[in-house]
Amino acid sequence: MNKRFQQDLGIDISSILLPKKGTDMKKWAVVACDQYTSEPDYWKSVEDYVGESPSTLHLIFPETYLERENDSEKQERITLLNHTMRYYLDSGCFTEITDSMIYVERTIYGQKSGSPISKTRKGLVFAVDLEHYDFSEGSKSLIRATEGTILDRLPPRILIRENACIEVPHIMLLIDDPDQSVIEPLSYHKNKMEKLYSFDLMMDGGKVEGYRVNSQDFLFKIFQNLTDLKSTESFMKKYNVDESYGTLLFAVGDGNHSLATAKSCWEKLKTKLTREQQKTHPARYALVELVNVHDHALEFEPIHRVLFNTDPCNLLSSFTEFYTSKGIECGYEYVKHIKNVPVHKASKHIIAFVHDDRTGYLWVSRPPYTLDTATLQHFLDYYLSKNAGVEIDYVHGIDVAEKLGRQKGNISFFLSPMRKEDLFKTVILEGALPRKSFSMGEAREKRYYLEARRIV
Repeated sequence: MNKRFQQDLGIDISSILLPKKGTDMKKWAVVACDQYTSEPDYWKSVEDYVGESPSTLHLIFPETYLERENDSEKQERITLLNHTMRYYLDSGCFTEITDSMIYVERTIYGQKSGSPISKTRKGLVFAVDLEHYDFSEGSKSLIRATEGTILDRLPPRILIRENACIEVPHIMLLIDDPDQSVIEPLSYHKNKMEKLYSFDLMMDGGKVEGYRVNSQDFLFKIFQNLTDLKSTESFMKKYNVDESYGTLLFAVGDGNHSLATAKSCWEKLKTKLTREQQKTHPARYALVELVNVHDHALEFEPIHRVLFNTDPCNLLSSFTEFYTSKGIECGYEYVKHIKNVPVHKASKHIIAFVHDDRTGYLWVSRPPYTLDTATLQHFLDYYLSKNAGVEIDYVHGIDVAEKLGRQKGNISFFLSPMRKEDLFKTVILEGALPRKSFSMGEAREKRYYLEARRIV
């Protein structure tokens, strides 16, 4: 079955590593490294909780430290985590699951209108062939980035992976499966599968359960339904396109830079391998979790922008100058409260902001871009290039963004959510979106590092 997955779909199910029995799983699983980057206190709390216990915390580089540590400190951290990877692998910290996928249910708890709620997102863990992934602009590969890849963000990740013996990714791929034919049916057969783990996640991350999918019947149905989604005929009909657009089966929802890092390392490594070695080398594949974009628990959230060490008034004036010089009518206004900001429209982008004790909004009539994210980001890229010392962060959650934006010398912009149903067609027709155009849930809903895979 694995050979058919590899040849027809670029999927490998040969091996997945899990912590051995007896591991404190709540301390083992840690949220994605690119979350809470402006909140070092979060990561300090994680460090205090985990201590010296076996944990993926000791295998990752939380990005909050990228701007806070010098080159020597960063290299020391990378050397230590590479050493820890090898120690975990050689000392028997893992149990290997072969010829299987893992069906995952991630339950998030929260509140809505003052009442407690819970939602369960379903996923499927396996490895994908990096030969079928291309993150370059205009890609028509089977696996594609949904957002622009920032090449400057790859070097520190490459430094980690090129000397790593295992991977513990937080990558989430999406499929456009409105009939819910691939992943969702597994939820009705959990009692027939081996339960691999079930535990509460740290730091209010909810609960996660994993089940081994190794039944030939289940695997064949997954293979068959993915093959149907991949077929050129169904692809052309679904998106009303011709063959020139290529077939997009898997879209990168989270972890694009991690997958791009894996791709970059593989392209470098394979030049040193024979053709036969290239076919079977484990670094050719990257471990991911697959999620249906139509999963009811999957919500697209906007990612807000916070600018640090800036003059808010100068920045706002620069915005109007930037677009006015292009013949585009625009401006900004202040209001008493965020509730007084007008409603965003396709024909007129409205982007709320806060700085100091003031609240307002940018407006652009007949904007040149579909998304308000693109309207703002194209200006911010220009502004940052002209103003050394000004820094930017991408923040999940309005409360955090507002708190940071109110601090002296900062300004925060609040963006509108994107319809998840539009993602695949937009990427197919227009290419990758501007970076950080959407988030699959808030920070605590992101994938936690849990499964691992040998890459040497």
